[in-house]
Amino acid sequence: MKRQAGAAANVPRIVDAKVQSEGFRANRAARRNVLVEDYVELIADLLDEGMEARQVDIAARLGVSQPTVAKMLARLANEGLVTQKPYRGVFLTPAGEALATDVRRRHGIVESFLTALGISTENVRIDAEGIEHYASEETLAAFERALNAGLQSFMAADGVKRGG
Repeated sequence: MKRQAGAAANVPRIVDAKVQSEGFRANRAARRNVLVEDYVELIADLLDEGMEARQVDIAARLGVSQPTVAKMLARLANEGLVTQKPYRGVFLTPAGEALATDVRRRHGIVESFLTALGISTENVRIDAEGIEHYASEETLAAFERALNAGLQSFMAADGVKRGG
């Protein structure tokens, strides 16, 4: 097996069990929240565009069935993130609006970072949908520092292929 050069060559593959389990624990927690965050973000997007957030629209945009949406909306209502009004669709509660704002912030940071790296628009859209849920606040802050320090200019000056 070939070892990587540089500092990474000295890093052991197996870390302390407590440290390793914390990484898996954080990943499981993020995974549990992914659907909640996706639904809340989509509902906010629909409402902000002046559209109604109806089950049929949510199902179409997420590529799932209406019964799946109905189950998730019941969960979101139980968690105090949405309210449903008969014949009117879904609305975010203040807690739902706060979550949507945070998810959009995370999403925007990840999209900006990937764009600055020269990732294609299509892959930025797809990859940001996943990364936004799993990146820690420390990682997002590092992305923002890199962006604020001129990452996009650095990448352009370095001759990195853009939008490939």
